[in-house]
This record gives sequence, structure tokens and C-alpha cells, in this order.
Amino acid sequence: MRAKITYFLTAAVLVVYFVLVGSRGLMLLQQGTLLTVTFGAAVLILPVIGIWFLWMNTRFVTRANQLATELEAEGGLPVDELERDQYGRILRDSADEVFARRKAETEDAPGDWRSWFRLAVAYHDARDTPRARKAMQRAIALHAAGPAAEGPARV
Repeated sequence: MRAKITYFLTAAVLVVYFVLVGSRGLMLLQQGTLLTVTFGAAVLILPVIGIWFLWMNTRFVTRANQLATELEAEGGLPVDELERDQYGRILRDSADEVFARRKAETEDAPGDWRSWFRLAVAYHDARDTPRARKAMQRAIALHAAGPAAEGPARV
């Protein structure tokens, strides 16, 4: 719940920022000189990129949460079996062991979004965020395609 609140607060701050920057860009465009129109157009690009980025991330998180909810209802969420140090941090060897099992599971069923979801969690636990995101995107795509989606295992 704390992560959701933080996400929404950050998104709200970004939207306010985009509005402020956009209004400044429009003010520059209204000046009408070559220099201010050029700067105004350049300034307006920032909110457009930011809104697109925020939209894509929000869509990704929403879809990943939907998969988690569905997997939880099926009883298929990965169990936290990771060993931790005295400070609560995941031990690297433990994360690697769980990752190896999740990777083998995904290679055995490359068209199953559930295995890709669990692999994404294992990547995240192993602190490999880019691959975790790609694996989750693959899980989302497989889920959206339906049960007939079979494809080569790509990690």
C-alpha cells in the first residue's frame, strides 16, 4: 500500500510539473519571435515525453498487478523462500538458487505467462531490474495473447 501511495504522489507531482512546464512553453510560443517559438516548442516536448513515460509505466504496473491478482487467486504466486542476512537483505546465493529453478521452469513452459511472472520476480530478487521488467513484459504479452500463445524461451 505504501508503494501505491508513493507512486500516486509522485505521479501527481509530475503532472503538476508537466502543466507548469507546458504553460511556460505556451507562453514562449505566444511571444511570436523565432527564438521564443523555437524554445517554446522545445519546452513543450518535455511534458509530452513525460506524460508518455508516466502513462506507459502506469499501464505496465497496472497489468503486472492484474497478473499478480490472478496468480494469487490460483494459488500460484511464488513463495518467499529466500534466505536473508541479519538486516533483511536477500542473500545472493539464495537468490541465484531460486532464479535457476525459475529459469528452468520457464524453459520447460515458454508459453506460460505464470512461469514468466515467477521468473520476473526471481530476476527482481536477484537485483536484475532490466531483465525483470522484460520478463514481466513477456508475461503480460502472453497473458494478453491467451492460452494459445507458444513461443521460444527468451530471457
